[in-house]
Amino acid sequence: MLRFLAQKRGSLISLALAALLALAPAIAEARMGGGGSVGSRGSRTWSAPPSTQTAPGMASPFQRSETARPGFGANQPGYANPAFGGSSFGRGLLGGLAGGLLGAGLFGLLTGNGFLGGIGGFMSIIGFLLQIALVVFLARMAFVWWQRRNAPAGVGPQGSTFGFTGGAPFGGRPMGAGFGAGPMGSGAAGAPQRPRTTPIQIAAVDFNAFERLLGESQAAYSREDMGALRQMATPEMARHFDEELAENRSRGLVNRVSEVKLLQGDLSEAWREGSDEYATVAMRFALNDVMEDRTTGKPAPGSTGATQATEVWTFRRPAGAGPEAWKLSAIQQAA
Repeated sequence: MLRFLAQKRGSLISLALAALLALAPAIAEARMGGGGSVGSRGSRTWSAPPSTQTAPGMASPFQRSETARPGFGANQPGYANPAFGGSSFGRGLLGGLAGGLLGAGLFGLLTGNGFLGGIGGFMSIIGFLLQIALVVFLARMAFVWWQRRNAPAGVGPQGSTFGFTGGAPFGGRPMGAGFGAGPMGSGAAGAPQRPRTTPIQIAAVDFNAFERLLGESQAAYSREDMGALRQMATPEMARHFDEELAENRSRGLVNRVSEVKLLQGDLSEAWREGSDEYATVAMRFALNDVMEDRTTGKPAPGSTGATQATEVWTFRRPAGAGPEAWKLSAIQQAA
C-alpha cells in the first residue's frame, strides 16, 4: 500500500511539473491581448474569419467576448446541446448515477476489494433512484407534449451554412469580402436572423490606418496609457487591456513592447452591419516583447525579447466615417 501511494505521489508531482511547463508561455506571450483571442466582430464574432496568405490557417475562436453566442440559451448555465439529448436536468441525474457507480468502483480499488467491491451497499438504492428517474422521464415527456401542443405555428429549429471568401494583401487592389448581403442561412419561418451585412471597399488609406494602430496601440500598452488605448480601441477591448495591465501591476511586472514593425498583412473580410463597419485583417509583425520587473527593470524569467507574431485583428468604425475613425475591436491568434 505504501509503495502504491509513493507511486501515486510521484505521478502527481510529474503532473504538477507538466502543468507548470504548460503555463510557462503565459509569460512569454505577454503582448497586448495576452497572446489570446479577445473582443468582438459584430454578428460574425462566433464565425471564423476567412483565411489569408498571411494567416492561412483558421484563427483561434474567442476565449473572451462580450458578444453572446448565437442560439437561445446557448451560453446560459444548464444549457443542453440537443445533439446529446434533452435537458441538463435529466443528464445531471443520470450523470450523478454513473458518477456514483464509478466512485464506488474506485473506492473498491483503493481499499483492495476490486472495482466492484464498493458497489454492494450502493446497489440497495439503485431501485429507488430508477423509480425517481422514471417519474422524471414521464413528467418531461408530458411537458414536451404540452409545449408542442401549445407552440405557435412556424416555430422550429434554425440551421445555417456559412461560406468564406479570401482577401487582398495590404497595398493591393481595394476590395470587399464577406458573407454577402443576405440574412443568416436558411431555416424555418419565423426563426431569428442575424443583422443584414453588406461587403464594403477597403482603400489604401484604411490599410495605412491599420498599420498605424498596430504600432501606436502597442506603444500605448507598453506605457500603460489607458487614455490613449481608449481612443484607439472599442470600450470592450479597453476593458480587456485595463484588466491585463492591472494583473501585471499586481504581479510587480510591466510589459515593455517596442520596435513593432509590420512584415506582411492582408484583408480577410470587410462589411457593414447596422450603423457600423468592420474590417478583419491578418498581420504578421516583428516586435521586442519583454516582461520586466517593475522595480528593478530586469527581464522576468521567460520573457520573449525579439520575436514575431501573426494575429488577426478586427477594426470597427461608424459607417461612412474616414480612416481615422477605425478602432481595434478584436484580436485573434492565427493557428
